[in-house]
Amino acid sequence: MVHHETRGPRRDIDDLETGRLLFAGSCEFIAAANNMKALPPVTVPEICFAGRSNVGKSSLVNALTGRRMLARTSQTPGRTRQLIFFNLANRLQLVDLPGYGYAAAPKTDIKAWTGLTRKFLAGRPSLQRVFLLIDGRRGVGRSDEEIMQLLDDAAVSWAVVLTKSDKLKPTQIEKTVKDTHTKISRHVAAYPEIFITSSETKDGIEYLRAHMAGFAAPKSTHPNNP
Repeated sequence: MVHHETRGPRRDIDDLETGRLLFAGSCEFIAAANNMKALPPVTVPEICFAGRSNVGKSSLVNALTGRRMLARTSQTPGRTRQLIFFNLANRLQLVDLPGYGYAAAPKTDIKAWTGLTRKFLAGRPSLQRVFLLIDGRRGVGRSDEEIMQLLDDAAVSWAVVLTKSDKLKPTQIEKTVKDTHTKISRHVAAYPEIFITSSETKDGIEYLRAHMAGFAAPKSTHPNNP
């Protein structure tokens, strides 16, 4: 049986409600950047979603915000080659990074969007944490470990989010969590706890919302907030 701790860090009722209210607020697409000059200005704290092209980043963003079509999902891995920005209640900016690990795109394109991602991660002062999505059915792969090292080198705090937990049996989840803990323990910039989620069943979503709410700017710091 999967214990509560492996579903996500424990949160008290107030934390869960804070996360729910934040993600129930307005959330709007604000920019799609394919170069550093196209990045939106820094206004509020930012968190990023990174992962392989087919890991379910867009689905997770939609599940967190409770909006089915906020982030575009595609049946074609590697389609998103830009940094996609969403403004959440004028208190937090969500950034969907281009997927990695999909080789069907032209190598010049892969190099371009990988280069952009690296520059963004290393030079964005408002970036608070990167959430690295790992497909729970596959576990940590070679390309994931490369990104972990890249984040360490950029001194960017990151945390693992296991996706598609609804496709796994409890014993499989426990094994994946144990293996993932072993691998992230080697990385200096890794947050020690693992979030287990399903965009289909919404399992673990409330815990992830509560954690992310801790990075949001207070309402009073933004002129557009009531």
